[in-house]
Amino acid sequence: MAATPNIHAIVGSDDGRVKEEALRLHRELTGGNDDGFTHETIDGTADNSEGAFQICRSVVEALQTMPFFGGEKVVWLKNASFLLDDVTGRSERTLSGVESLTDCLKAGLGNGVVFLLSATGIDKRRAFWKFLDKNASVKVYDKIDTSRDGWQEEVAGLVRGRAKDLGLRFDDEALELFVMLAGEATRQIGNELEKIDLYLGPDRREVTPDDVRKMVPLSRAGVVFEIGNALQNGRASRALELIDQQLERGENAIGLMRASIIPTVRNLFMAKVLSSKKLPSRNYREFAAALDRLPEIERMWLPQKKAGGVNVYPLFLCLAGAAKFSMEGLRGAMASALKADRSLVTTGLDHRLVLHRLVAEITAAAR
Repeated sequence: MAATPNIHAIVGSDDGRVKEEALRLHRELTGGNDDGFTHETIDGTADNSEGAFQICRSVVEALQTMPFFGGEKVVWLKNASFLLDDVTGRSERTLSGVESLTDCLKAGLGNGVVFLLSATGIDKRRAFWKFLDKNASVKVYDKIDTSRDGWQEEVAGLVRGRAKDLGLRFDDEALELFVMLAGEATRQIGNELEKIDLYLGPDRREVTPDDVRKMVPLSRAGVVFEIGNALQNGRASRALELIDQQLERGENAIGLMRASIIPTVRNLFMAKVLSSKKLPSRNYREFAAALDRLPEIERMWLPQKKAGGVNVYPLFLCLAGAAKFSMEGLRGAMASALKADRSLVTTGLDHRLVLHRLVAEITAAAR
């Protein structure tokens, strides 16, 4: 059965994007003219199963009530919270309410009546979702999974698109830094881009790394990235400053070692090896394409994505840094990292001292 043009669903785990797209579609459907009489917006936040039942009943009544002045009517079930597989969502009272809403939609809506649903969570095993999937215009906006290799590429594409809408242009280094600091949350990305837009003003549209550092606060992921970035560029004082800040906040030294320092040294070494193959290094897409053309045996030892293929982005980020190290220096850095990791795990040495010594040894190897 083809999707019904008067039923719309916008769902997904990306709360900011779902709310933004649902509001945009609502304005489009209503022509931006919601006077409070023609259209109805029903808050879908339910504290319990009885609340969920009453919300569904209100939606059904709204869908079955024709507009007072005639014409089209949009009924928006906004931010529905009771469609998840949780205590409220599994309740018989909730399921009864959702079933009545499903039956109302199946029976067909009156001429000119439009139903819009927005929800950041929905159980896709239930009949309500299956009905929507087959009969509604559905858009799903899920958060980018940062546990999967290659998430940075997805976020970078999202940032480019949003920056273009604001008339902003990122140079490559600024974009890489923004991705690592802002993370994957659409709302956060939007907020930080708006701050940069206001900061630059109408006369300057090119975003530099300094602009990003001034305007985007450091998250934990951002700190991890910045420590690695400082090591790549031989900036021991900056790396030590960040490490001390994290340790004072209760961050685990072994966690810092394995999330930032070891991956940085490893990727620098791999990038150094790849640089000897004269691959294009200024453009990410050209670098990725050239890397993909290498014989498989030369790619097997590189970090792999879970879905298959080389995890290119971290290697690309390390190309410029790798040029500052000799191959012998990076071998020494890897040996130092291994020794430091063992010291953290197996000895009672002061963790701060171990990390400080390691940073000094790594950055000393940079030219």
